[in-house]
Amino acid sequence: MTALETTIGALFAAGKDANKDDARKAFFELQRGLNAGEVRAAEPDSTSPTGWRVNVWVKQGILLGFRFGDTVDASSDHGKWPFFDKDTMPLKKPSLGDGIRIVPGGSTIRQGAYVARTVVCMPPMYINIGAYVGEGTLIDSHALVGSCAQIGARVHVSAAAQIGGVIEPVGAMPVIVEDDVLVGGNTGIYEGAVIKQRAVIAAGTVLTGSTPVYDLVHGRIIKPEPGQPLVIPEGAVVVPGARHVTVGAGKEWGLSLSTPVIVKYRDDKTDTKTELESWIR
Repeated sequence: MTALETTIGALFAAGKDANKDDARKAFFELQRGLNAGEVRAAEPDSTSPTGWRVNVWVKQGILLGFRFGDTVDASSDHGKWPFFDKDTMPLKKPSLGDGIRIVPGGSTIRQGAYVARTVVCMPPMYINIGAYVGEGTLIDSHALVGSCAQIGARVHVSAAAQIGGVIEPVGAMPVIVEDDVLVGGNTGIYEGAVIKQRAVIAAGTVLTGSTPVYDLVHGRIIKPEPGQPLVIPEGAVVVPGARHVTVGAGKEWGLSLSTPVIVKYRDDKTDTKTELESWIR
């Protein structure tokens, strides 16, 4: 346990009675670590059933930043665009030397988010505090990377995809998207779902922490284990599907519910389709 972890834990336990100056100092130290990718809200852990563990103290530290931040004028364009936010949560200001490609058009990255070299940001997109975005990843137009979400390397988060964020409860797993995943347009991934390497989440698919996923290839239904999030297997190709309601009035009315379906696992043909985007990087 680091000194910063101990300090944040004690300040968080003190709640509103914590010393404001000490809380802000600890938060800003944490924010610097998050910016550099040296500290993460969640990190790989081979001993965990999901392959990941939550760093509770990091979330606690982020909450200190919100609680003890002062709301200030954060307006843009010389005040023509009025915004008011916590002074602890300014926008990130990358430099050319950071090696990030940010296409003009209104994208925003908050301080305390790690964005690796060679990441491409298409306008408008948003990356929130505590998020981690690995190198070579593309965050497309109108996409959201929520607070504390962990995005691997060479991921494509397509247009209008929503990667949900979570700060509270502090022990909850954030959304994890591992390396080489394709997240299709208008997709929603929420409630700490874990997407393993090389999976393909087709456009319009919605995954939550409690969503059952029907694996046609292996003839099984993937459900979260008690106390664990949903885990999409490595290389799975997940598409939107539907299943009949078989109980109550739903059966009589002929209703169906939307549900994700694994129709195949990634193969050479899938790889060829997903590699085409490398030309725009």
